[in-house]
Amino acid sequence: MKLKSTFYGYLFIIFFPLLAIGQDISLYTQINGRYDFTFVGNTLNPQENSFQPSPSIFTSSSADLTLDFSDVIERAYLYWAGCGTGDFDIKLNGVDITAERTFSNLLFTQFNFFSAFTDITSFVQSTGNGTYTVSDLDVTSFIDLHYQNRTNFAGWAIIVVYQNNALPLNQLNIYDGLQVVSQVQNLLTVNLDALNVIDNQDARIGFLAWEGDSGLAVNETLRINGTILSNPPLNPANNAFNGTNTVTNSNELYNMDLDIYNIQNNIAIGDTSATIELTSGQDYVMINAIVTKLNSQLPDATIVLNDFNVTCDSREVPITYTVSNINSTNDLQSNTPIAFYVNGILVGTSQTQNIIPIGGNETGSAIITVPSTTPLNFTVLAVVDDIGDGTGIVTELAENNNTNTINIELLVAPDFNDLNPVLSCNLGLTRGIFDFSAYENEVKTDISHSATFYESHDDAINAINPIFNASNYEALTTPKEIFIRIEDNDCFAITSFTLLTENCPPIIYNAVSDNNDGLNDSFFIDGLRDIFVDFKLEIYNRWGKLVWTGDNNKPNWKGKIEEGIGSKHAPDGTYFYILYLNDPSYPEPLNGYLYLTR
Repeated sequence: MKLKSTFYGYLFIIFFPLLAIGQDISLYTQINGRYDFTFVGNTLNPQENSFQPSPSIFTSSSADLTLDFSDVIERAYLYWAGCGTGDFDIKLNGVDITAERTFSNLLFTQFNFFSAFTDITSFVQSTGNGTYTVSDLDVTSFIDLHYQNRTNFAGWAIIVVYQNNALPLNQLNIYDGLQVVSQVQNLLTVNLDALNVIDNQDARIGFLAWEGDSGLAVNETLRINGTILSNPPLNPANNAFNGTNTVTNSNELYNMDLDIYNIQNNIAIGDTSATIELTSGQDYVMINAIVTKLNSQLPDATIVLNDFNVTCDSREVPITYTVSNINSTNDLQSNTPIAFYVNGILVGTSQTQNIIPIGGNETGSAIITVPSTTPLNFTVLAVVDDIGDGTGIVTELAENNNTNTINIELLVAPDFNDLNPVLSCNLGLTRGIFDFSAYENEVKTDISHSATFYESHDDAINAINPIFNASNYEALTTPKEIFIRIEDNDCFAITSFTLLTENCPPIIYNAVSDNNDGLNDSFFIDGLRDIFVDFKLEIYNRWGKLVWTGDNNKPNWKGKIEEGIGSKHAPDGTYFYILYLNDPSYPEPLNGYLYLTR
């Protein structure tokens, strides 16, 4: 800042509280790999504003990007700035560019300054080396006002990050904001975090600054970690921001600076932050962006929980996950441990199987066992590089990005009512016909649930081959277990009941007409054979003489009298029978009369 009158000195005192309005410089992005950076840019001032006889400014200017043929452009960020409230729509090589982010600074109540940012990576990747021209950057309406204190300026710069396989593995941090050092606010401190100094060989730092003057060198210093940075003769120790471009070795970058310093001896291995200090006794300097490049060959493990699978009434949950090594400068070793926690309790472990290269990833799976005291809804925390007690075994670029969470809800099978066995008459050899259709509703505790019958447990689990004839179901043998699958929207339960047969009383048809007409040709007792398998039947004539005996192995009596080795027809008449069922449910024999006719 060039204040040369008592009037302006008075303004400093009155408006001092308004002097430091801006945006703190902070980390914008971090890039890891075989990368380096350079600056491309130019001023719109025809000469340094301190020496202008009258206010003057251009609306366009050009600069050349010259990279080696083996350099591959990875990122490109365009910044432009000037006096006034802002021009946020400009052109680059004739293409319209609109600001994606903006910064501002206010001096006193009337002197505004602005800066704008747009990611132009794809544009620069397609354009490559050559001339870049910014046009339609118009601050002409503000220069008369700002010329009063010689702060009329405008300019632009591109931060280009490029990859080259011949480079060491580096970590690049790009910080931006808009902060000021000046005659009144003569000390500016910027803390650069997110550093990880593994090797300080060829460590560098770059500054994009606005409104610096070569003719003002009053206590103007730039320090890192307490040590003054300089690059004489381009950047003297007492005039750090003096309209210079380290890339082109130019000292005619009027009222803006693109300066790069070697800080190999100013930063130590193990540092995770650095302190930048700027002082000024007169010059008004705005810092817009800072770039650091550190040799940092380390992996950076991150994890994402992809999916899980829950089954009814199970607290064992299979989980799939992906471990990545994207934002890294070295491979991630195999067997990197992974721990899974629920409410701070270790519930499972796993590890990577292979070496994960830079930019690579690996998908794996694990089974966690959820404690019985854990509610049905809970959160799983996955931590990569954790042996299960919070301890890691891998040194990483970033140690604060190793976690991921996923919310899980366990499934609980629906409640159901217990069912009694279903009883039916034995139709022979324990066969029976059953009606258990009412159990479809009786088993449910919630009418919204569904219930389906199955003949096997596997069929019920897989919901295949359901029983459709529950009201007239034939069981060929009993006891037989029938399974029911009860379902709600998310889960199911399996229960079962038993089909049982009992030996019902036989029905005796006591008329026999042995005439081969197909009607009552023998003494038929329904519900006897293959049911009361040990039965014994005796038939007596009217005088009490036993004329025939039978059991389950003999055919029905057809009106013949057994005599020795032969038999003869019994005369028509009334006969008496005694049926011994030999069944615990029927301890007494059944008896009665039957009638034989020819």
